[in-house]
Amino acid sequence: MKLARYGQPGLEKPAVLLEDGTRIDVSSLVEDFTPWALEDGAIEKLRAADLSALPRIDPQERIGAVVKRPGKIICIGLNYAAHAAEGGMDVPQEPVVFFKASSAITGPNDGIMIPKNSEQTDWEVELAMVIGKTCRHVSEEHALDYVLGFCVHNDWSEREWQLHRSGQWVKGKSADTFAPLGPYLATPDEIPNPNELKLWLTVNGEKLQDSSTNDFIFNVQQVIAHLSTFMTLEAGDVISTGTPAGVGLGLKPPRYLKPGDIVELGIEGLGQQRQVARAFTTA
Repeated sequence: MKLARYGQPGLEKPAVLLEDGTRIDVSSLVEDFTPWALEDGAIEKLRAADLSALPRIDPQERIGAVVKRPGKIICIGLNYAAHAAEGGMDVPQEPVVFFKASSAITGPNDGIMIPKNSEQTDWEVELAMVIGKTCRHVSEEHALDYVLGFCVHNDWSEREWQLHRSGQWVKGKSADTFAPLGPYLATPDEIPNPNELKLWLTVNGEKLQDSSTNDFIFNVQQVIAHLSTFMTLEAGDVISTGTPAGVGLGLKPPRYLKPGDIVELGIEGLGQQRQVARAFTTA
């Protein structure tokens, strides 16, 4: 099953994508893809329902983020061997964990707003997953049982704030528009092996990231098991699994985003995103 959300910001409705690409409005069956609705069995209701008579969604309708305001966005840093190498950093002995503010979430094609006074806004194509039910102390063997689905995430980063300001990485990761999620969430039956997916990113048509999740240092199951030993994972929580080589910070010389740049990215089986960079505005 492929799950999505459509409509103007703040007015999104939940939807299911059929095999032919038709988008079905399922708001009559589930309130939205919120943490509480997911915990209350929203997906089970959809699987049991006859969707054939439900209204179709205009294909021109805006695509929203795949979930509404999760409790946590948990990210894994330096999780691709080649990315750690391009940054001149040692391969971590256990997952590097940081958080990203949920206020950064936006639709996959809404664009990226370069933060005020930023000079080092950088891109990161990542495989993200959404937790489907509460769990803690999960084994690697059973980790995928708690995954609602997988999606594309561009883990936008302000490198100066992340690396050269005191404190934790969260400051460089949480600006508005810094967490586009989508275009849809594919349930695990759609993605037989999340640790063997091609992913890529281009800036103004130039391919800068081109890799596979088989370069993971810690795979999806290991990440879930590790995180669940330190915190309760709840329905709707987003976990982003790290980025491959090819970020702006790792280029020689480094290269960062400027207004008007077009960033496109995608993951095998999970669709594509397109973001146009714009200057900071309070509007």
